[in-house]
Amino acid sequence: MPTIKILPHPEYCPAGMEVKAESGTSICEALLEHDIEIEHACEMSCACTTCHVVVREGFDSLGEMDESEEDLLDRAWGLEATSRLSCQAILSQQDVTIEIPKYSINYAKEKH
Repeated sequence: MPTIKILPHPEYCPAGMEVKAESGTSICEALLEHDIEIEHACEMSCACTTCHVVVREGFDSLGEMDESEEDLLDRAWGLEATSRLSCQAILSQQDVTIEIPKYSINYAKEKH
């Protein structure tokens, strides 16, 4: 069972975290199952970029990226060479390390 290491994010995971998930699970599903409430405005249907993550380790172990994901990623804030939509990034047997970007295209919350 692979481990996802989540680097610290000020809102979703301030201290960072490691979670285990079944192979064949998307990164987004695994995060949500472990109460890391990553945005996923399109309900994981590959129609937005709110669940964008940067894969720092283990990128090549994830399932292949299809054309629709590639097209959407072009619109993601903070795009990097190892960016993926977490709803489309399917875990294999290898551990991965991810970073949730500070912002997403849909991120507009006021702090009181």
